[in-house]
Amino acid sequence: MTTTNEASRRLDAVTLLTNDHRSVDHLFTQLEASPPAEQRAQTIQQVIRELSVHAVIEEQVLYPAIRDEVAGGEGLADHAIDEHQEVKEALARLEQLDPGDAETETTLQHLIDNVRQHVGEEEGPGGLFERLRAAVSQERLEEMGEQLEAAKKLAPTHPHPNAPSTPPGNVVAGAAAAVVDKARDALRG
Repeated sequence: MTTTNEASRRLDAVTLLTNDHRSVDHLFTQLEASPPAEQRAQTIQQVIRELSVHAVIEEQVLYPAIRDEVAGGEGLADHAIDEHQEVKEALARLEQLDPGDAETETTLQHLIDNVRQHVGEEEGPGGLFERLRAAVSQERLEEMGEQLEAAKKLAPTHPHPNAPSTPPGNVVAGAAAAVVDKARDALRG
């Protein structure tokens, strides 16, 4: 049985995802401040990791729930997945570019603009999060929060724009990609 203290510590899905959004926006703000080259490269790698994980967990947990539990959810989820695809492609490009390249700056600014627009659609008035909160119970949101936390631990840490974006393919491909990504991360230190 869950105690009151344990229940109060459980993050619901909307809070967890909003916290992720704030973390990524903080990284964007750091990049917009034109940090030294080494710090910039590290921050770009953090952005790639955070957004790769975030996209996967939304595609595995949030968007299936939106499809099933929110009126008009099919179209909302499809639109969000299309936006994720653009983000994943930009992240894959960023991984291939030198942090000091002019193309890196263009790609990075395009990414920042797209992510901020996507976040606005999720968090803004009448957005995905508001619609989800209206459609499901707090208990369901907390259950989804737990699912998102669990998915984070198993999510790929690099973009895989050619992988499936919907269940069950994304779950299977994500698990395999995560193993490869974590091995690659360990080798890079």
